[in-house]
Amino acid sequence: MRLDGVRVLDLSRLLPGPYATQLLADSGAEVVKVEDTGAGDYARTMAPESSRGFGAIFEMVNRGKRSVAIDLKTETGRAVFYRLVEDADVVLEGFRPGVVDRLGIDYETLTAHNDELVYCSLTGYGQDGPWADRAGHDLNYVALAGLLDMTRESPDGKPRLTGYPIGDMAGGLFAAFAIVEALLSRELGNTGGEYIDVAMADVVASFSQSIAYQSLTGDPAEPRPGKTALTGGVPWYDSYETADGNWVTLAALEPKFWRAFCEAVGRTDLVDAHGSSNPDVLAALEHELCDLFRERARDEWEAALENVDAAFAGVYAPTEMVDHPQFRARGLVERPADAPPRIGFPARSTTDPEATDETVPNQGEHTRQYLADSGYGDAKIEDLLESGVVQ
Repeated sequence: MRLDGVRVLDLSRLLPGPYATQLLADSGAEVVKVEDTGAGDYARTMAPESSRGFGAIFEMVNRGKRSVAIDLKTETGRAVFYRLVEDADVVLEGFRPGVVDRLGIDYETLTAHNDELVYCSLTGYGQDGPWADRAGHDLNYVALAGLLDMTRESPDGKPRLTGYPIGDMAGGLFAAFAIVEALLSRELGNTGGEYIDVAMADVVASFSQSIAYQSLTGDPAEPRPGKTALTGGVPWYDSYETADGNWVTLAALEPKFWRAFCEAVGRTDLVDAHGSSNPDVLAALEHELCDLFRERARDEWEAALENVDAAFAGVYAPTEMVDHPQFRARGLVERPADAPPRIGFPARSTTDPEATDETVPNQGEHTRQYLADSGYGDAKIEDLLESGVVQ
């Protein structure tokens, strides 16, 4: 699980693209942020601020990267970028469709300088379609994919838990996967260079596989309109408020889990309701479970069901998550001595690196280095810096 020797030029900003390349950097790739000579990546200054003076989001998804600053709106700046492309394996960009064409850094142009290049465009809605030019963020993608339900209510009229939008992160994750897939295909000799078009809305829609069947086939709706077994359509797979205002989740799809839960809470009278499609039975069972879970606090339920094989778990805030015993045991939260803590790479391998680079680059910090590596002499580098084409 190592990408040593792979060089990635990352033209993206904010979160989705940098998250994708952070995953690649964590796997050993050399990631070079190509920023403009103005503000650079907007996330650098977004509140809150990390202990090292960077925007916290920037700090979390730009570890171990390098930064060069180039004015791509100038002919000289583009020429510098083309030199960098010659030695790169991957270019990732997150501009709206058409921008890279106007800048002269589109796939067709860059492959004239490197025909083995893997080029990934990561956008909200992709390179075509009626929404291609529309602005968006993760909440929009989740809503478009039918995965955001803002109208759910519990039997007493209170709002139910709706989940957290994941469009930006999902898009970045899939972009990283697609890039690695293209690199592997190239190494296997199946392809050469390759263009990848990743739309975050498409990725989120792909996440709906488990609930999309009825909409795709026109089958009859679940007992509660618009709900499926995985989206609150059945009471044994749902989230419930507890006595202290927290929440718990019960995911007892399998009868064995449901029976174990019912026996543990002393409600064996509810066992036979599992699997029912009768709306009255489902409504009555939901009332029973809402009342039941409000009898105890979340942590009391956790203690009571900790050793019960019932597919049960509490719902935690991020501040609780980062110190949860499960994640501590997995080593997911990394706390380096010389850098703020962060969420680490979410997989383990026998070839994981012993140490990761936790530095965060200043804007243009490595411009001189990469220009020199690309064959520019000291005098030419000084000229470029003085002209403001690079920084």
